[in-house]
Amino acid sequence: MGKNEAVVGPAMDLHYKPFAVITALVRAVAALSLPPLRRVIAFSLGVSLITFVLLWAAVGAFFYNIAFFCWRPLNWFVDLLGGFAVVALSWLLFPAVVTLTMSFFLDGVAAAVEASDYPGKGPPRPQSWGEIAALAWRLMATTILLNLLALPLYLLVPGINLVLFLALNGYLFGWGYYEVVALRRLDAAAAKRLRHRFAGQIFLGGIVITGVFALPLVSLVAPVIATAFMVHMFEALPRDAPPLAARPVG
Repeated sequence: MGKNEAVVGPAMDLHYKPFAVITALVRAVAALSLPPLRRVIAFSLGVSLITFVLLWAAVGAFFYNIAFFCWRPLNWFVDLLGGFAVVALSWLLFPAVVTLTMSFFLDGVAAAVEASDYPGKGPPRPQSWGEIAALAWRLMATTILLNLLALPLYLLVPGINLVLFLALNGYLFGWGYYEVVALRRLDAAAAKRLRHRFAGQIFLGGIVITGVFALPLVSLVAPVIATAFMVHMFEALPRDAPPLAARPVG
């Protein structure tokens, strides 16, 4: 064996660090007591309730105003099942829609957490409302589309459905909330490189965010918790390592 080294491409940290994730979550929950966040939390509660009610009404209108079959008793049976479907679909679509609704207020959450826990940081990178809206719309559309496509597996494949739900939404919300935070400090190219390098950590963070959204009542302030949580996750990622990794070869 020689001592030559070959560059093998961008370094990627795929290791999962549960203690760092748990610490970030505890700090995010503690951030709810920050005075600057109280108004945002109250607003999030109101927006979340309104969002869920509107989703529930929209999905309910779809099921109850469409006759799927010509035989009335069969339609009644479908309507009965539709009651469960309304709740399930509203719950499934809620995280993406409420994230879109809250998107213009999440920057304030990140700023408050930074001011409290990371004082001395310079001003964030300027972002236009169009950039924020584009990110939120992309996350919402992708999340809704992929979850609707996965819906048959959620319903028909017990056991695998939970794993699929966590994996799919963990990836989507890890990516989405990471960009909400990272693009305040990095340009798009640098944020993408860092996300690829720490894909495992961000994916695990996304699973945590998915779990927060799945909790009754807690989900009403989940966008605030998710943003504060991802600020701590982002700040814990080292950004001074070389972009390329090398390893010995033959």
